[in-house]
Amino acid sequence: MSHSASPSADGTAVTSQQWKWSALAGMASYLDAGSIVAIGAGMALLQKEFSLSDDAVGTLAAIGPNAIGCALGAIVGGWLGDKLGRKRIYQWDLLVYAAGILCIALCQNREMLFLGTVVVGLAVGADVPTSLALVGEFAPAGARGKLLGFTQVAWCLGPSIVLWLALALAPFGLLGIRIVFLHLFVIALVTWAMRRGLAESARWTEAAKSAGGVGRQIGALFSGANFRALVWTATIYTFWNLAAGTAGAFNSYLITKHNAGSQALGVGLPSVAFVTMMAVTVFIFMRYADRDYAMRRRLWLIGAVTQVAAYGLLIVLPFSVPAIVANIVLFSGGGALAGEAFYKVFSQELFPTLLRGTAQGFTFGFARVAVGVWSFFVPQLSKDGVGTLATLLTLFLVISGGVGWLFMPDTSGKSLEEIETERATR
Repeated sequence: MSHSASPSADGTAVTSQQWKWSALAGMASYLDAGSIVAIGAGMALLQKEFSLSDDAVGTLAAIGPNAIGCALGAIVGGWLGDKLGRKRIYQWDLLVYAAGILCIALCQNREMLFLGTVVVGLAVGADVPTSLALVGEFAPAGARGKLLGFTQVAWCLGPSIVLWLALALAPFGLLGIRIVFLHLFVIALVTWAMRRGLAESARWTEAAKSAGGVGRQIGALFSGANFRALVWTATIYTFWNLAAGTAGAFNSYLITKHNAGSQALGVGLPSVAFVTMMAVTVFIFMRYADRDYAMRRRLWLIGAVTQVAAYGLLIVLPFSVPAIVANIVLFSGGGALAGEAFYKVFSQELFPTLLRGTAQGFTFGFARVAVGVWSFFVPQLSKDGVGTLATLLTLFLVISGGVGWLFMPDTSGKSLEEIETERATR
């Protein structure tokens, strides 16, 4: 294998090697979403085992891979990925993740639980912007959405497997949840071993050489086209992620807590979300996201309206199994078209190479901090029912969907160099 991954500036053809690199990079999304949902699936059992108050449950959700811990890791990891290279970060951070997830799996007290959760958040946060920058930099211009959408398949597959395992192991109670975490530990080590053969990004190598090996000043993110892109991507992702983060971390908890279903249903029903999102991503997003600007806006609008409808249902309907299933299917299907997949695409397209990881680390981190703060309040907001919570989440999705559709930039099918040149003149 060559020293660095060569960019493919033109065309739509994807090589088998690019698919393999995308899969390995996408495992960051598998482990990120998998750990979020594993904590969510075990939340009620962990609360009972360690006598956690509702405030402690909110704190646990806030400090880990769903929120603040991940945010800190993303901000630092994204910056280091721009400064030192993609490979140096993704080679080692999964070992830290494995250590944290093992700490959770074997926890004997709340201190071990909280420590492991923070470590997992930091590690996966550092991995995500670095790995996604790598995918964006070696993808052909006409298949960037397809390959970044492929990483979203991993983001769906991780929680699906976690929830199916939790469902199968539900009769074993907390022991079953510990086994779920051990599965993530094994996956992290296998992925780390396979990633050792990954190459450095050729685009990053060339950009670093032309800059004398020194990354651009972070201040460049806060002016001109870079700042406008930063605000736009941060807005669409933050308000969308407030809803997605609530669903990922609290769906199982809410179903069990409000007696809408058993512990088995509490982990089984949310798995429908990830299967739905995975199917829509494969058959619609990956197929059409690179077609043209008009198609991108059309996909986004359909997804945004569907997601607003999903939480609007919970405002007017009782929190019962039929309403939960409808919410899950509509939100996850819409989220595949107006959510994290397009955020990933635009985060690679709208920033120069030596600011790409920093920018995504900042917006990813900002969104996760917002979810972290929000998570403190979710148990209290849902204490007497989900009506108030659903109303706020609907509002958040209106903001994300509206801003995304109204201000979406035209970058489809263009090489990263073309986009950078165009934006530098504005």
